[in-house]
Amino acid sequence: MTAIVRADGLGKRYRGNWALSNCTLEIPAGSVSGLVGPNGAGKTTLLNLAVGMLAPTAGTIEVCGGRPGADAAQLAKVGYVAQDTPTYPGLTVAEHLRLGAHLNPRWDDAVAQSRVDRLGLDPGKRAGKLSGGQRAQLALTLGLAKRPDLLILDEPVSSLDPLARREFLQSLMEAVAEHELSVLLSSHVVSDLERVCDHLVVLVDSEVRVEGDVETLLNTHHRLTGPQRDTSRLPANQHLVSASHTDRQSTLVVRTEAPILDPAWTVGQLSLEDIVLAYMERAAPAGGVPKQATLEALR
Repeated sequence: MTAIVRADGLGKRYRGNWALSNCTLEIPAGSVSGLVGPNGAGKTTLLNLAVGMLAPTAGTIEVCGGRPGADAAQLAKVGYVAQDTPTYPGLTVAEHLRLGAHLNPRWDDAVAQSRVDRLGLDPGKRAGKLSGGQRAQLALTLGLAKRPDLLILDEPVSSLDPLARREFLQSLMEAVAEHELSVLLSSHVVSDLERVCDHLVVLVDSEVRVEGDVETLLNTHHRLTGPQRDTSRLPANQHLVSASHTDRQSTLVVRTEAPILDPAWTVGQLSLEDIVLAYMERAAPAGGVPKQATLEALR
């Protein structure tokens, strides 16, 4: 596997606090990778390290085969759309495209003009007069027309209404299919990631809790429901992700590639959101009751 992003023991500390610690991951080239976790987990810090806006305190990170932000050639390989989908309110759509052409050596004006026409963006309209969805599409257009090897998006749809969010993600997937680029997308909305991503990274407490191919994660995680059980007695090939108990019943989320043969368990399927929430819970000691995560922790 060729990695578009590779981190080894990566960490970033602000004064006495680690915003990201011991981050080790490999994001495959050609993938659309989702980055998810609760607020304060270190998602934006990781993305800022990947684009070279921050320098690591510990460990290493390699993006597109080089050190982030090392030189102009390295900067040209990475496109970045920040959380507030930044545009210049006083500049028109056409002026944004001219600025993009001036700043980016790989700029593809045909891609930019085609997207503006297809989206119905008025070239003479100032960005400050566009809707939130239109500004997000303009920011995406600038990122795509840069013709990067990797496009990084930090919560690009967080402020959009459901229709605008769907249109943005559909536009992104069309661009991925057309230009065969890699994408790293941070989002609080797991259902959006499930719709567009084939690779997932879950950050919790500034560390990578799980990473992998989405299909593999869905196929190897299971919900087990049955009589109250001491979790220390699970088979060695079943990794406990989370557990909850009542007086009579245990509900576990486990990760395993082996079949579950114990007839006492009822085995249920999990959605990607179920898996993310399970990793956000704190797995309890044997027989214990974990702290439960909620959907609100993702928002």
